[in-house]
Amino acid sequence: MADIIQPRLLKGFRDFLPHAEMERAALLEKLTATFRSFGFVPIDTPALEYAEILLGKAGGETEKQVYRFNDNGGRDVALRFDLTVPFARFMAEHYGELYLPFKRYHMAKVWRGENTQRGRYREFMQCDFDIVGVDTAVADFDILATIASAMRALGVQGSKIHVSHRGVFNRFLDRAGIGEKSVETLRIVDKLSKIGAEETRRQLSELVGVGIADEVLEFIRPGDGFSATLDRITRIAGGSNPDSDRLAELFGMADSCGLADSIVLAPSITRGLDYYTGVVFETFLDAVPDIGSVCSGGRYNDLASLYTKQRLPGVGASVGLDRLLAALETTQAGSKPAGYVKFVIVNLDSALAGEYQAAAAEMRAAGIACEVFPETRKLVSQYAYSEQKGASFAVVRGVTEKERGVWILRDLASRSNTEYASLEALISAAASEPRPVGDTTAP
Repeated sequence: MADIIQPRLLKGFRDFLPHAEMERAALLEKLTATFRSFGFVPIDTPALEYAEILLGKAGGETEKQVYRFNDNGGRDVALRFDLTVPFARFMAEHYGELYLPFKRYHMAKVWRGENTQRGRYREFMQCDFDIVGVDTAVADFDILATIASAMRALGVQGSKIHVSHRGVFNRFLDRAGIGEKSVETLRIVDKLSKIGAEETRRQLSELVGVGIADEVLEFIRPGDGFSATLDRITRIAGGSNPDSDRLAELFGMADSCGLADSIVLAPSITRGLDYYTGVVFETFLDAVPDIGSVCSGGRYNDLASLYTKQRLPGVGASVGLDRLLAALETTQAGSKPAGYVKFVIVNLDSALAGEYQAAAAEMRAAGIACEVFPETRKLVSQYAYSEQKGASFAVVRGVTEKERGVWILRDLASRSNTEYASLEALISAAASEPRPVGDTTAP
């Protein structure tokens, strides 16, 4: 007998059992409906790209985390680490086939060889939505409004969208005389929530000196309300400017739409990737602040310039589905996901197999998801299977029921039965009432 290979998974990779995958699929369906309601359309791109395509603008820690190798043809290739860079390549390659502005959504797996932790894995799902072809406050706000709507659709309570602007920060850095070190400074500041204020101050001091480090910390400290914080960072950055005006426009639109309480101006939000050029967003949950941002993004006006001479300004965000699921597991602990199939037709007699299948076909034609148990077993065993599957009801039809001319609907939660004189009557009741009620007797 051949040696058995030990089944195992790579660190940072996971299998999904049915209940977990059903929960994830349900969230994806809600996100899809939200994106489409805002006018976004779907696209797809390959998981594997030429390395130069993916790494042309990534830089920093991201380049160290990319899964990169030579394929069988000797080509230098890499697995996508996000969906934004492949989207920039997509826009450059299909520019002549698309209309502008172009609003897309893309939900797919990406890979990063980073340190694993709660809600952070090496293979994970991203759910991106972007607007390309315009650089306006309206487009920026459309992304903010989509984030807020997505959080509501997913049942997320107490989410806050933290907003900042790379341009205002860069104006401040230029005024402080360290504009040439903006990339390094932004990357240090971006880690503030992970490493704390003291470690941030130490790293900044090594980079730009103690005095300038303290000025940076003053610039990024939390403020008292959006408008007051905007006034302060605008003043420190040198006065009125178009980037501060963009932030003011965004808040004005949020206020008009009743979203002002969901928007926080947070100058420390910079986003680590180099391609962001304007507003940036990160979304946090009040109930689980340690989980980190569950939806992040921003404006990237120069990304596509790596692949085309056409100017294609863009803005977008990405829902980190796996991190969001980890947060929901905490806030909704104990909840049991519903099954796809609500009705199981139990199998009491192999001679009735055709009747069971015909009944299932009629139920499905009426829009009722159901299945036939595939073999004859004890009734209690089939009930247990139905409950484990997440079904609400079992349909019982054995020789005795057939002789009596009845169909029995078993409510699995209450352990009660309802008799119907015909399959049509059972289907009518099942279709009209989520939990049919009638005179009951338990077998």
